[in-house]
Amino acid sequence: MKSFHTIAVPHPDILEGRLTMDVWAAKLWDVYLNRGADEYKDPNQFFSKTYMTEGLQNLVTIVQNRLSGKGGDPVIQIQTPFGGGKTHALIAIYHKNANVKRVVMDGVFMSGAETLWGVLEEQLTGKIDKCAGQVSPGGDIIYRLLDQHKPVLIMMDEVLEYVTKAAGVKVGDTTLAEQTLAFLQELTTVASGLPQVSLLMTLPSSDLEHYSAESERFLAQVAHVVGRMEKIYTPVQESEITRIVRQRLFSSVDTGNVANVVQAFMGYAERESILPPDTEPSEYRKRFEASYPFMPEVVDTLYHRWGSFPNFQRTRGVLRLLALVIHSMRNKEAAYISLSDFNLAEAELFRELLKHIGQEFDSVAAADITGSNANSKRVDQALGDAYKGLRLGSRSATTMFMYSFSGKDEIGATLGEIKRSATTLSNPSSVVAEALEKIKDTLFYTQYDGGKYFFSNQPNINRILLTRMENVAAKDVFDLENDLLRKALSGKKLKTLLLPVSARPDVQDDASLKLVVLMDRDDNVIREIYEKRGNTPRVHRNTLFFLAPMESEKIGFHNNIRRTLAYRHIIGDQKLKLTDNQRKQLKSELKKDEENLNDSLRRYYRWLISPGRDGLKETDLGIPTFGDTRPIDDAVYDKLRAQNEILENLAPLVIKEKFLNGPDGFVYTEQLHSSSLKTPGEPRPINSDVWIRSISDGVKKGLFGLGELEDGKFKCHYFKEEPQVGLTGGELLMKAEICERVRLEAAKNIATSAEVSAPFVDSPGGTGPHTPSADRTTGETMSLPLGHKEINLRFKLPKGKASNLLGIINLLQHNFQSTEITIRTKDGQITEDDYDAKILEAFRQAGIDVE
Repeated sequence: MKSFHTIAVPHPDILEGRLTMDVWAAKLWDVYLNRGADEYKDPNQFFSKTYMTEGLQNLVTIVQNRLSGKGGDPVIQIQTPFGGGKTHALIAIYHKNANVKRVVMDGVFMSGAETLWGVLEEQLTGKIDKCAGQVSPGGDIIYRLLDQHKPVLIMMDEVLEYVTKAAGVKVGDTTLAEQTLAFLQELTTVASGLPQVSLLMTLPSSDLEHYSAESERFLAQVAHVVGRMEKIYTPVQESEITRIVRQRLFSSVDTGNVANVVQAFMGYAERESILPPDTEPSEYRKRFEASYPFMPEVVDTLYHRWGSFPNFQRTRGVLRLLALVIHSMRNKEAAYISLSDFNLAEAELFRELLKHIGQEFDSVAAADITGSNANSKRVDQALGDAYKGLRLGSRSATTMFMYSFSGKDEIGATLGEIKRSATTLSNPSSVVAEALEKIKDTLFYTQYDGGKYFFSNQPNINRILLTRMENVAAKDVFDLENDLLRKALSGKKLKTLLLPVSARPDVQDDASLKLVVLMDRDDNVIREIYEKRGNTPRVHRNTLFFLAPMESEKIGFHNNIRRTLAYRHIIGDQKLKLTDNQRKQLKSELKKDEENLNDSLRRYYRWLISPGRDGLKETDLGIPTFGDTRPIDDAVYDKLRAQNEILENLAPLVIKEKFLNGPDGFVYTEQLHSSSLKTPGEPRPINSDVWIRSISDGVKKGLFGLGELEDGKFKCHYFKEEPQVGLTGGELLMKAEICERVRLEAAKNIATSAEVSAPFVDSPGGTGPHTPSADRTTGETMSLPLGHKEINLRFKLPKGKASNLLGIINLLQHNFQSTEITIRTKDGQITEDDYDAKILEAFRQAGIDVE
């Protein structure tokens, strides 16, 4: 579509920016003196830019009839709102009646030393004679003066201003204002009875232009005096404003192309359902065609909302603002002009608006609309690559701003109104709705109440929130992070230790799998913990894991914390005068933020650092699944298990292939367990039970045997049967063929006696006597002595003989369902840490309950 300025061609003064207020401020007195702007004093220019409304044309006709002796109202008061075209109407009548005597009085330019009757006589005769002095001359003198010079056109503009000034001039026991009121009564009486005399006077339609309570009294008096004879005319009807605007601002309008643009918009608007709900499409089309290139809402908003401010001159003010908008858009390709096209960054345009709403809105607009980093520009970018070039965030905010002010109670714009003005024909209007949602969360001074969006000079929740976030203390952030972490760690599957910033904890050196959570990553601290416990080299290095935060997630996570704390502070601040809707919104946002903290915490604490064969290695736990409520250490546990870093189960075949394929053919069970705890990078069974279960399973399946070495000879205690595994002392696993050889040799030497013999033995590579286990393996029945249903033994354990008890205890457990052991020690001591870590923890790992 064509650009608006090629369809509705602006007058040269608009395009050239000759937009001083003198151009818009019509002054009847200047026209009378043949000075000022050509477009007012030159009749041809004046009428080329003036739309002759029905009321104005009617008024001109009535005056011309009166002056030509054809009747008509003799006394006329022209009444419009402030800036509504009163003076413009007088100028039109002045130019249309150049062939009669014209008397012009303008209260703005008259001093209190002058009199209305003196000016009347001077303009008709060239001198002041009969009407000298400050006392009204009386009706007879006025009658003779007018009768001698008729036809006479008397135009009195801004009468109230003159009367107000005259009130300060004493005339005997009266004032010049009172004498003026007497003159007006005499003049209106004479004019009403004298043909070919027309008196026109302007008065405000309300008290918007008054200067004081006294002025209001004078207005009432003037209206009463002239009201006996006058007829009130309003030259401009509201429905004609758009045509007045177009006539004044544009030299030509291509109505055919206007229809094309409006049709394109109507098609879009009907598809998107954004036309006003109480307006028929045909009616809106007519209004748009009449107001083009402006959307109907542009003139309506300026005329009704902005025009309701006491000091806003409606017609003149609207023209001034629209001229500035046209000038700012003279090089743009817009097909029409909406409220969103008001460039509030244009200083001259914005100053015109600030006159009525207050300077405080300068900083409001800068923060949210016009500044280089304005929040609405962030919304533009947030809408994505497809739409960010359309500036829908800025257009929506500008529309909202223009709807936000009124001299009355009507403020704000509905979603439909903003959609209609802010959208372009290149995007779905739903994107504007998306922009508005982002605006509510992003801009500082927008408000939403009663289904309407508007700006105010009070910060909204977003601004209050940002201020509170900026003032959240670092300690409060740390405390909440610490609290969140403690609640997110269970300690059930891994022994967890939360490490504050720069702390040097005493991490136990024991068999348990441990997760050290660092609130601030420090590789020196990690290495120090990994290598030592205090000043002692760490033994069980393979049991350590570290969880550290990811630096790239830090800002987002800490902002989430600050936002949560800020919401809590705002809700708890009784000094803030929050509406019920705002409190409801705050609580809803706080709930969402608190729920998000769980996911934010997991996105932040993602670096898993664990021992490897080549040193410490790092693993990113990855973005957590939304809504994952597992404790963080459980998630770490699951990750380690999935990567076979820790093992809940161990296939016995792995033991056979990995540890029994060497030439020795055996391995100590304690060494297996110890190696998994001490050697970095070795798979870690979660506890000793995993080894016990795997060894038991392998022995029963005959993959290897369980026994010991005594005097350099193998003793095979268990093979293809349920073993008793201790993971201590000299207990070892041996190849299956060793056990089979030991059992075979023992079978050759089986005594026929039922007496329990010593266990079979064999030296590595040799043979030895038989064992009861061998008898059981070969299916022979071994009879035990009768009568020992319960055994109670009490003895002192000599130093270095603990391993000798293993076989006895295994035998007892094999023959009895329940075995209880009581341990008493004295004449020495053990540290509390060793007692907890090496004794109680060993029992816990073995699944033994200690009373």
